[in-house]
Amino acid sequence: MAVEYDKFIESGKKWFCHVDDDNYVNVRTLVKLLSQYPHTQDMYLGKPSLDRPIEATERLGDNKMRPVNFWFATGGAGFCVSRGLALKMSPWASGGHFMNMAEKIRLPDDCTVGYIVEAVLGVTLTRSNLFHSHLENLLQVPRSEIHKQITLSYGMFENKRNIINMKGAFPVEEDPSRFKSVHCLLYPDTPWCPPQVAF
Repeated sequence: MAVEYDKFIESGKKWFCHVDDDNYVNVRTLVKLLSQYPHTQDMYLGKPSLDRPIEATERLGDNKMRPVNFWFATGGAGFCVSRGLALKMSPWASGGHFMNMAEKIRLPDDCTVGYIVEAVLGVTLTRSNLFHSHLENLLQVPRSEIHKQITLSYGMFENKRNIINMKGAFPVEEDPSRFKSVHCLLYPDTPWCPPQVAF
């Protein structure tokens, strides 16, 4: 994620959004959500995977440590950071500093973003239930609400598929993530989508 962050800073873009590569992103809905927030202000948008702040140990040097608690948006569902906030993160996130911060708390990259944003800079996570990871029950996302979601995921839970529950343009064997079917529901004019049928 350190390289992603540095490339974003160089780009001059308004928003830094990270989504794991095993997710489906509804770009229209993402753009709609981001347009509701000023990119020049401190905005950290996403969905935590825990029901409480994560408890970590911050290494201070000289074998000293202290407990630290903070919320983080899971990379498994995706998150976005405004340019204004990303610039403030720079002393802790740019030019290799991100890896130092991750080592300081010994947690993954999405947790490190939350640590820098919440514990270091004091900016609160703005939660959105439109981001979804494989850590939640995806069967609970109603088909009628799929078009409103920003990210969708898939996975296995107790040897059962954890996927969006929908009939679709493709059978589960051909579309185990259901992402092709979701895409054809949202964008039926895509050339590889079969002619529109009632899903």
